Amino acid sequence: MLFGVPARKDARGSGADAPDGVLNLALRRLRSEFADSTVLMSDLCLDEFTDHGHCGVLDDEGRVDNDATLDRYAAMGVAQAEAGAHLVGTSGMMDGQVGAVRAALDRCAAADVGILAYSAKYASGFYGPFREAVDSSLRGDRKTYQQDPARSVTEALAETALDVSEGADIVMVKPALPYLDILRAVADASPVPVAAYQVSGEFAMVEAAAAKRLARIGTV
Repeated sequence: MLFGVPARKDARGSGADAPDGVLNLALRRLRSEFADSTVLMSDLCLDEFTDHGHCGVLDDEGRVDNDATLDRYAAMGVAQAEAGAHLVGTSGMMDGQVGAVRAALDRCAAADVGILAYSAKYASGFYGPFREAVDSSLRGDRKTYQQDPARSVTEALAETALDVSEGADIVMVKPALPYLDILRAVADASPVPVAAYQVSGEFAMVEAAAAKRLARIGTV
């Protein structure tokens, strides 16, 4: 999964669908080198490209504008497909994002480009190390569009069903380790393959635990 870290950001995340944007350049070069010998997956979200750090464009009151964001996602999907992505990951958690991207891909004769839908993506502190690594510009939080952990299985299954109906080829639960119950429920209900994403904070936690365990063994 490729993510882009641009040198310049703006309110609309213009670099996200620019042909010379860092993510699209990377896709184009990798597709030229590897062709179809490996699957190229790309993150389809605006957060890395916006100067406010949110996953969508903001309205005049500073709130994420869902419908305006869908237009940007559609443009990103086309740009990433043209650059060489085999699979795009709709990680922004906007309502209708899978349908908007699927329609845009079909219109530009990219029906063979798949969609990995972030169907159950929870607001979490586990994203912290990643946001630091990509120099996130986030102001505030993403609790208005990422899922609330307290709402549990019912909402996750509803979101999954909606994404499948809009054309998702794979659905995903993120983070993974704290939500094994959600992962089990989604896997039982989903007619398409299910993925799990162990994010940076989870990995850091596991690495820290392993290091501590090794240190204890060394002192025995």
